[in-house]
Amino acid sequence: MHLNSDEKVEIFEKYGKGKTHLTEHLRANHKDYTTARALKALVGKRRRLLDYLIRKDINRYRAIIAQKELGIRK
Repeated sequence: MHLNSDEKVEIFEKYGKGKTHLTEHLRANHKDYTTARALKALVGKRRRLLDYLIRKDINRYRAIIAQKELGIRK
């Protein structure tokens, strides 16, 4: 799923904690291993939370995945 810049900004404003865009930063600074590690940790945390949600409340999980603007897929 490819999003343009305006759509990304809108999603970050709606769901994000801040205006930091780690993926764009890593594209420009490919040797920034600390930020890459932090991004992987955040993605892993999200994956674990979604796995927990699958076990506890499958309908809520499906509702989150159905939100196309988040770009989350299994």
